[in-house]
Amino acid sequence: METAIETLPDDPVLLRAMVLAMRSELLRVTQKHDAAEEQIARLELLVSQLQRAQFGKRSEKLDPDQFNLALEDAEQAIAKIQAEDEKANPETKTKKARSDKRRADRASLPNHLPRIDVVIEPESTACPCCGGAMHVIGDDCSSRLDVIPAQYQVIVTHRPKYACRGCEGTISQAAAPARLIEGGLPTERMVASVLVAKYADHLPLYRQEQILARQGIKIDRSTLANWVGYAAAELKPIWAQMRDDLLRSTKVFVDETPAPVLDPGRGTTKTGYFWAIARDDRPWDGGDPPAVVYTYAPGRGTNHAASLLEDFVGVLQTDGYSAYKSIASKKPNQVTLAHCWAHCRRKFFDVTKNGPSPIADQALEKIAAFYQIEKQIRGQNAEERRSVRQEKTRPLLEELKSWAEARMAEVSGKSNIAKAIRYVLAHWTGLARFLDDGRIEIDSNAVERAMRPIALNRKNALFAGHDEGAENWAMIASLIESCKLNDVNPAEYLADVITKLVNNWPNSRINEMTPWGWAAQTQG
Repeated sequence: METAIETLPDDPVLLRAMVLAMRSELLRVTQKHDAAEEQIARLELLVSQLQRAQFGKRSEKLDPDQFNLALEDAEQAIAKIQAEDEKANPETKTKKARSDKRRADRASLPNHLPRIDVVIEPESTACPCCGGAMHVIGDDCSSRLDVIPAQYQVIVTHRPKYACRGCEGTISQAAAPARLIEGGLPTERMVASVLVAKYADHLPLYRQEQILARQGIKIDRSTLANWVGYAAAELKPIWAQMRDDLLRSTKVFVDETPAPVLDPGRGTTKTGYFWAIARDDRPWDGGDPPAVVYTYAPGRGTNHAASLLEDFVGVLQTDGYSAYKSIASKKPNQVTLAHCWAHCRRKFFDVTKNGPSPIADQALEKIAAFYQIEKQIRGQNAEERRSVRQEKTRPLLEELKSWAEARMAEVSGKSNIAKAIRYVLAHWTGLARFLDDGRIEIDSNAVERAMRPIALNRKNALFAGHDEGAENWAMIASLIESCKLNDVNPAEYLADVITKLVNNWPNSRINEMTPWGWAAQTQG
């Protein structure tokens, strides 16, 4: 430091210039530091908000779809902050572009995508020193994902006619291929695209009409609806086969959700219901493929549930709706009810929404202990799961029951916490069923997850046009959601299956056309 002081100039003008330069540099560094501190604070706030939303003490976990939406907004905000920082500090942008971590974080681009090579040559390849021609010694290569807007094409099919010069009237011509819609515009792949857009991507037909119009293709919504109806009629045998297959299972989940349907006679909507039967044996390493089948019914009465499950024998896992209890009571040796701990948990969580509730908090903590054990045994076989539950979960469950009975004697019988406790005690046999059977899940979330796409479609389409339309919705949604569960591309599946069906695929082999049967044939 003394040496630095000794080297300072004696000239006041030079000394003043150095001080001003140092002051300017200090100001720049301070501003950069303040900007970094502000960015850190903003990022920390975003992280804390997400943590409170997902893990807050008094908060039930967000629905995964809701959480993903919140996460998307946070990630967009973070990207905006980074972009602003890069604009203000160009050197930061350069460093990030060269960062090995950034390269590693990029999504890998599938090999099946076409590659378009673009070579950017310097303005001159002549040596600036001697003027001679320079040669290539290497290159820097980068890959970016590009998009070509959806391309539609016209398949023009020619069927030449052949005649014999020597034999009058003898003509030979190949037969016209079978089509889903004879004399219609769409290929089977085009129809499959409409189905996937409507029932998987939640795009109502009028929006698809608008998307086509932007490409100069004028197809009326009613025409698209006609295509969907023809496809539903062709696919119905597969849906029936899937339903029969699930009803032969020894354990299924079941749930129902409203399906508003237009009631032309009254000029308003009526409330029908989608009933979902789901199977997912993956948590206990079962052999049956996962699937979900929706059935539309004009109501929610016990008669509809009884008709749906008339041939079912086994474990029925669901919420506490009385219709399922009625079925089990009428078929005591055939249907066994297993109830859902997620519904119990939700009732205690709802109590905490109205203000502090130590009893509800205690209940949530006790139920969380069950789920922690379930997390550890997920994927193990049924007997291993049963063994762990007997050893670790049963004591916790019995302790909760004693605790609930004691709390019930302390609280007002009309209070919300009393209703939550009463629900647990009233459904205790079904709630404890999973202890003795490793195939049974702790909750019926598998079928509740299957209801989310129906809810999304309902928000976009608002209501079905009539009962028949709701039935088509249920059938096609069954195929698409079961495709997702079996890692099958629904667009490829529907295009291939519809083509085979219109070409007289034998009904005796219809099981090969289910999403899991098709996957075994094409991916096996």
